Amino acid sequence: MLQTVLVAIGFSMATMLIVMLAWLRPLYEQAQRAQRASEDAEKRMHHEAELRANEVLIQAKEEALRVRERAEAEARDKLASIQRTEDRLGSKDEALETRRLQLEDREQSLKAEAKRLGELEESIGTRFKSIDVELQRVADLNKDQARTLYLSQIESEFEEIGLRRAREIEAQAVMDAERRAKKIVLDVIQRSVVDYVTEATLAVVELPSEDMKGRIIGREGRNIRAFEQVTGVDLIIDETPEAVVISCFDPVRRETARLALMNLMVDGRIHPGRIEELYEKAQAEVSRMILEAGERAAERANVTGLQPKVIETMGRLRFRTSYAQNVLDHSVEVARLAENLAAEMGLNTEVAKRAGLLHDIGKALGPEWEGPHALTGMEYLRTVGERDSVLHAVGAHHFEIEPTSAEAVLVIIADSISAARPGARRENLENYLKRLSSLETLANSFDGVERSYAVQAGREIRLIVKPAEIDDLGAARLANDVAKKIEKDLEYPGQIKVTVIRETRVQQVAK
Repeated sequence: MLQTVLVAIGFSMATMLIVMLAWLRPLYEQAQRAQRASEDAEKRMHHEAELRANEVLIQAKEEALRVRERAEAEARDKLASIQRTEDRLGSKDEALETRRLQLEDREQSLKAEAKRLGELEESIGTRFKSIDVELQRVADLNKDQARTLYLSQIESEFEEIGLRRAREIEAQAVMDAERRAKKIVLDVIQRSVVDYVTEATLAVVELPSEDMKGRIIGREGRNIRAFEQVTGVDLIIDETPEAVVISCFDPVRRETARLALMNLMVDGRIHPGRIEELYEKAQAEVSRMILEAGERAAERANVTGLQPKVIETMGRLRFRTSYAQNVLDHSVEVARLAENLAAEMGLNTEVAKRAGLLHDIGKALGPEWEGPHALTGMEYLRTVGERDSVLHAVGAHHFEIEPTSAEAVLVIIADSISAARPGARRENLENYLKRLSSLETLANSFDGVERSYAVQAGREIRLIVKPAEIDDLGAARLANDVAKKIEKDLEYPGQIKVTVIRETRVQQVAK
């Protein structure tokens, strides 16, 4: 019986154990899956953390590289600045060394002169004693009387010697100063040399083919007449193969016409309407060239801080000449000369080169600025807030006002050097340009004249009139009045033909 109970109990316990195992196994497997999921999540988080750390490290390295590049660039700039400073200091050291050697030579000569004077003084003392004894013996004079007589003789003798020596020293000093001044001017001119090209009144345009001449002339000369009327230049189409010559005394007008003709040949459509359109584009291009020329001149002269208005005004001088010398190149040359002269003499180089560059800006101003170009340039610069020292140097460079500063005198000297050097100027061309300009100014003074052009080297003046203000009969009267005005006011060789052009156009746009 007991054995049966024990068997039953053992069977029950085995059954319970099996049931418990069957119940616990899913929980164990679920716990293992949760553990594996936790380990996978931990691995993913660790991997993501490593990726983020790598990204942060890469960004830090890139930022460090950028900082290093900026530091290296700044170091290069500072090194270049230091090198320039060292070059300037080296030049100054050389100048100081030269002056030191000159002073040492002067000191040696003064020591030698002092030694000679000492020896002369000793010999004079010995002679004085011997003469004193002899005078007392022969002349029966006491010591005070003999001393007075002897000193008067010595005084007159040494006064003559001193005057002669002073004249010799003065002449030598003048010679040394002139030699030094010539050396400084020659050194400055050599360092400030600029290329110079003689200005011309012709521009040659190469044609892509010979038949392009016929297209430029147009049917019955319609295109060439329209081109000359719009641009105010002469087109010379002669026997020269594949070339057209543009003739005009005004360089701005000539350059604008050249660009317009080049654009016409590229475009291929040559007719009066297209000529006017491309001429307007050429005018815009010339305006851009003027601005670039002003900026380039300021850069060449190493002048900074100029206002855009002043730079544009300076750029107009690119197309101006004075006695066949380009005024913008002349201004840059004067700025360099004035700067170098100021550096040699220890004056203000910034004021000198700035005034040298701007001294002829009055030549670029319009007819509303009346008076000498030095004074008008000074007043114009005053309106843009230029400093007084520069204004004075600009206004005084032709002595319209008295120069009172050393920099103003340097600008006058630099201007004279640039203008007086051989080949810089040619007076005949300047007189020719003035004559043509005065001819156009006279024609533009009449009412109803829209614009006028002096062509054929001044042998013809063409007037474009406003058709709404002047009729055909008025055009005839205008031609007669202009001819009489030219005969009365201007001096000219030969004859001048007056041509009045009156043209009415009506345009509409179809939309």
